[in-house]
Amino acid sequence: MGGVKKRIIELGPWFQNMEIAGVKTAPDHFLGDYPAFKWEGFAHVIPDDLEGRSVLDIGCNAGFYSLEMKRRHAGRVVGIDSDPHYLDQARFVAEQSRLDIEFRQMSVYDVGSLNERFDLVIFMGVFYHLRHPLLALDLIFEHVADDMMLFQSLQRGDERTLAVKEDYPFSEWAVFDEPSSPKLFFVEERYAADPTNWFIPNKAAVEAMLRSAGFIIQENPEREVYLCRRGKRHYAAEPPPQAT
Repeated sequence: MGGVKKRIIELGPWFQNMEIAGVKTAPDHFLGDYPAFKWEGFAHVIPDDLEGRSVLDIGCNAGFYSLEMKRRHAGRVVGIDSDPHYLDQARFVAEQSRLDIEFRQMSVYDVGSLNERFDLVIFMGVFYHLRHPLLALDLIFEHVADDMMLFQSLQRGDERTLAVKEDYPFSEWAVFDEPSSPKLFFVEERYAADPTNWFIPNKAAVEAMLRSAGFIIQENPEREVYLCRRGKRHYAAEPPPQAT
């Protein structure tokens, strides 16, 4: 057995399928060639040449998107994940690919400690694993997002988006029964055998939460995926002024 194949087996199991020296990391993935086949559907919304721009990949897993950004000539690329197992995989893949990427073990809730803003934040496949999803968006806006954010979340429920009014009276009930109104489904135990699946939004909730956190949705190239730009967040989300 070759050294690369042996190391891939040692670092298993893999959630991201990548090819290293002709060896695939997860050839039998239940989703197929994941995440490459997903990436093909929205890769066009990211500039082909990132011209040395900085990238933060939150929940980087084995580093698929970090590597793709570096291949598009991104300058500084930082991948973070709370799972050391995935970071070991990511470092191995980057080393084998001869790409300079920094990987750190940290949570999305810790992004303020980076003390740095990034031209592009990648926040894919993390949202529904968080017990505090809106806090995560607020922290990204507050501390690390400087321009673009590539976002993806698992969605369930109605795929329409209700045009909600700016305000409703206390007596209003009917809007909450509309399937297309913004909804978060709370998973108390497990979904897809995963105890870290906590809140699963419908389409309307994803878009409303992004807007309220200050992100302008520019493109929705495929289901669940959004390219956003940093804008202005909801007035009630702004922290109170500091006492002098």
